[in-house]
Amino acid sequence: MSDAGYGGAGRPTFADPTAMGLLSLAIACAALVPIAFGVSVTTPGLRTAAMFCLFFGAGGQFLAGMMSLANHNLYGGTLFTTFAFNWLMNWWVLGQLATGTAPDHAVMMAVDAAFLLIFVAMTYGFGFFSKLLFVFLLDIDLIYVFRLANAIGNTRAFALPIAWLTVGLAAISLWIAFAMLINPVAGRVMFPLGGPLFAPRKPAA
Repeated sequence: MSDAGYGGAGRPTFADPTAMGLLSLAIACAALVPIAFGVSVTTPGLRTAAMFCLFFGAGGQFLAGMMSLANHNLYGGTLFTTFAFNWLMNWWVLGQLATGTAPDHAVMMAVDAAFLLIFVAMTYGFGFFSKLLFVFLLDIDLIYVFRLANAIGNTRAFALPIAWLTVGLAAISLWIAFAMLINPVAGRVMFPLGGPLFAPRKPAA
């Protein structure tokens, strides 16, 4: 993700913000885990998680996205920025639920379908950079698949898979962030990322 879509010449404007964005994502996911497993579905729990969604999910990833775009990292910047606004919606939804007001079902289902299409395309693209990045996006895809299944079926049958996928998303985010932060310091690969899953087609001669 750190060099995905990088098209700048010379030294980038900022240090690579990818690890910061991923750590922010992991923290925001961790805040949702107790709610996802039904442990803290209370007004204090919803409001507490909402603030982590605002500062880390939205704020941290928006900052990472803007810095990535300034570094001419189109792919990483696009993903972080889009996801940041999604986490801003998570903040708003949790705040509404804390007051006893649920967001509109049809609107949320339509937006989830749009996000699924976006992330499926991004998943394919990240397969050209790293196997683990592909799995990272695949985890997000599955969350949206199960969210849509719940919405279409008007059920909570897929709540538990979503909860475990949220845990998985946090874990993968931490692994990738640690790979970027610890591997260079240690001078060896302590957190492997795996090579590309796909190989770009070579242009015809």
